[in-house]
Amino acid sequence: MKLKTLLVLLVLSVSAIAQEEYTIRDFSTKYIGKLTIDQGQEDHVFKKGTIAIYSKSSNKKMVEIKSEELIFDVDDNKEVKTNVLELPYEEQSILISQDFNFDGTPDIAIMDGQHSCYHGPSFQIYLDKNNELVHSKEFTRLGQEYCGLFKIDEKNKTIHTMTKSGCCWHQFSTFKVREGIPKPILVIEEDAMNLPYLTTTTRTWDGDTETKTIEKYIDLEEEETVKIFSFELQKNRKKVIVFTLYGTELNYILLTNDKVIEFNYPVSSISENVGFLINKTKEELTFKNKDATYQVYDKQSKNGIKEVGVLVTVKGKTYDLKGDIKTVKGTLKNIDVATLNNLTIE
Repeated sequence: MKLKTLLVLLVLSVSAIAQEEYTIRDFSTKYIGKLTIDQGQEDHVFKKGTIAIYSKSSNKKMVEIKSEELIFDVDDNKEVKTNVLELPYEEQSILISQDFNFDGTPDIAIMDGQHSCYHGPSFQIYLDKNNELVHSKEFTRLGQEYCGLFKIDEKNKTIHTMTKSGCCWHQFSTFKVREGIPKPILVIEEDAMNLPYLTTTTRTWDGDTETKTIEKYIDLEEEETVKIFSFELQKNRKKVIVFTLYGTELNYILLTNDKVIEFNYPVSSISENVGFLINKTKEELTFKNKDATYQVYDKQSKNGIKEVGVLVTVKGKTYDLKGDIKTVKGTLKNIDVATLNNLTIE
């Protein structure tokens, strides 16, 4: 019986010795961190372990977090690096001490794993209130649901986050701390999932009042787009462009002076069962939606272009948006009807 007891004690002793332990002293003026890596995890990239925070003055344990996936670097002295925050994808320390709520007292972010975007580092946030570390679910959400930890702008007292989906969708958010809680004041979403079209959605808040604006752009330098015909309108200098996409789809857009799309057709794709008609002389290109009928005209004479523009018919009334001949590039006559799925000859 005594031999069995000694063997158990020996195993426990070896297990304790085998654990990798670090004491982290310099990340905060008030707190000490203790990092313990589970036995057998020492050589793993993502390590199972525990981070505990103690008061320097009382040695009282304030917080303890266990994690399945910790990642950290050590310096030349084998000390764990802290307070490193290289956003959004570079090094982020397991412990970061910074004033997150702008009350003048540094708070603590503790890595709890890799739960943010693309298996990136995630954090639990504890606010220092009256020398106690109080968990904040609102600040923690900002350390979980975006790409890594958030960025603090001390000068403007704002918090900034970023998240993404693949190459073609990004969201950038700005928060202000109100009554101790981060509240969004600006969210910008950039969507390039439907190239060559690019959409920017901007939401702003004035108190609890939200304002939303959507601006649509186009990248006509994309190799899938080929411009066929374009000109500026005389009255407002807006630009009309007829182009092909992927060599099989005809498109029409109207751009404002700052290159924002005011109107486009089709709205998204030819799967909407919509299409264009072109007359036999290729001088008139017609399309319609539920609100109006549009007719792009390209009148030619022996001496060249006679007139260009767009006729818009709404509720039986027709408006002639005349184009500036000096700005014309290309011609409707260059449209290859045979290759386009959404174009027929009248």
